[in-house]
Amino acid sequence: MMPVTTTLGDSPIVLAMPHGGTFVPDDIAARLNAGGLGLSDTDWHIDKLYEGLLSGATIVQAQFHRYVIDANRGPDGASLYPGQNTTGLCPTTDFDGNDIWREGQAPSADEVEARRLAYHAPYHAALAEALAKTQARHGVAVLYDCHSIRSYIPYLFEGELPVFSIGTNNGASCDAQVEAATVQICRAAPSLNMVLNGRFKGGWTTRHYGQPETGVHAIQMEIAQRAYLAAEAAPWAYSTHVAAPLRAALAKILASLDSLARSGAMPKVIGA
Repeated sequence: MMPVTTTLGDSPIVLAMPHGGTFVPDDIAARLNAGGLGLSDTDWHIDKLYEGLLSGATIVQAQFHRYVIDANRGPDGASLYPGQNTTGLCPTTDFDGNDIWREGQAPSADEVEARRLAYHAPYHAALAEALAKTQARHGVAVLYDCHSIRSYIPYLFEGELPVFSIGTNNGASCDAQVEAATVQICRAAPSLNMVLNGRFKGGWTTRHYGQPETGVHAIQMEIAQRAYLAAEAAPWAYSTHVAAPLRAALAKILASLDSLARSGAMPKVIGA
C-alpha cells in the first residue's frame, strides 16, 4: 500500500485529503479494540464528495487511517487547540473520548516516530511537492484542505456543527480574497449554514503551508457529514441525493478560487 496518492493537474488549486484513508496494517489493527476497529472518525467518502468538481485540480490523498497516524497534526504532536479536547498525532482515543487500543497496546514513542517516517512524512513530502509545482506554474497555489466530521460530538464541541466550517487561522493562512470568496458562496447556499474560524480554525496543514507572502494560500473546509451521508452512523453510506446541494456549493467555491488564483488579483511569487 502506498501511503499517499497524487493526481497532478494544471489548476492552481490543490485538494488535500488527509483523513479519507481507511488502510490499517494488520499488525496495528490487531491491537485496536472493537471501537477502534470501527474507524468511526474517518472523513467518509471525502474523495467521492469532491470527485469531478474542478477539472484540473491536483489531489493529494492519504491512504492510511488517522488511527495509524494523523496526517493533519504536526510532527511534534503539539496541540493547536490548548485547553480543548482533541486527538493527537497517534490518537489514543476517538472523537468521543473513548479508548481505541486494547489494554497496554497504545503505541510507544518509538513506534509513533516509526509511523511518522513511514506514513506522515511521505504524505507531507507529496503535498509539499504538489504545492511547489503548482506555485511554480501559476505564481500562486491555493491549498484547499478537505475534511468532514459528524455533526454532534460533545467531547469536541457543543451543539450541532454547521455544514461548512471554514478555517483560515483567523485570516493568517490565505489572502483575504480567498476567505471572502469562500464565505460568500457558503452564505448563499440554500439551507446550508456556515461558520468562519469557529471550533475549527485550520489544522496543522493549513497553518504550516498557508504562507501568503510566498504565494501559497491555505484554507480548511470541514463539512458536517449530515450534508452528504445517508446517516452519520455505520455503514456510513454516501447519499447522492443528500449530497447534491452540497456538491453544487462546493463546485462554485472551487471554481471561484480557481478563477481568483488565475486572475492576477493575488500577488504572484515566481521562484519562491
